[in-house]
Amino acid sequence: MSERARERLVDDVEAGPGGAMTDDVGVITGQLTVATTPLGDGQAQIEIQYAQADEWYTLTGSPAPVPPSGLKALHRDVLERVRRGDGAEAPR
Repeated sequence: MSERARERLVDDVEAGPGGAMTDDVGVITGQLTVATTPLGDGQAQIEIQYAQADEWYTLTGSPAPVPPSGLKALHRDVLERVRRGDGAEAPR
């Protein structure tokens, strides 16, 4: 398994009112899965899908900078943004 694959963080989250904004299909709502993957350049790719679906979408604003507090902190921030909804996007 590659280092990148080991670092990929994946969690389910219920989107708040207004859901999460994607580059691919616009806003998605409901029970979602978020994946945050380091790109190795201080950035991370953030993808989102309907829970248990096959298709992944890019969260608008991704890739996002990994903060000094690390990938887990970025992933937690994204989960909280999606929980709040309102067309959630990746932090910039």
